[in-house]
Amino acid sequence: MSRHRVYSMRFASVYPLYLAKAERKGRTRQEVDEIIRWLTGYTREAMEEHLGKQTDLETFFRDAPCPNPARRLIRGVVCGVRVEAIEEPTMQEIRYLDKLVDELAKGRPMNKILRKSEGEEAAGPGQAGA
Repeated sequence: MSRHRVYSMRFASVYPLYLAKAERKGRTRQEVDEIIRWLTGYTREAMEEHLGKQTDLETFFRDAPCPNPARRLIRGVVCGVRVEAIEEPTMQEIRYLDKLVDELAKGRPMNKILRKSEGEEAAGPGQAGA
């Protein structure tokens, strides 16, 4: 089975695309970063390190310190495929992030994007003080 080309793409080359998509719709870098940290469990510093090291997407998601269990609540279609139906774990993680950034760009509130209920604490797993 051949490896998907997207796996070898650098996180540092995809990240500006996520930012541009969000910022075109009036959202912020802080919101994009919050989504990425919520999904993966990376701290701000660790995320910056991956950007500097030119980490590929496969490594970025494989090495995520604390993938958020609530990411399984992410549903919907990205690139014509239902994210919950993707069987390959790395591709599913990549598409989860795509879906969350799409929701941000469409104006969805952060508490909904991060699958939080009313009154739930703001920090996700591994994110206290991040």
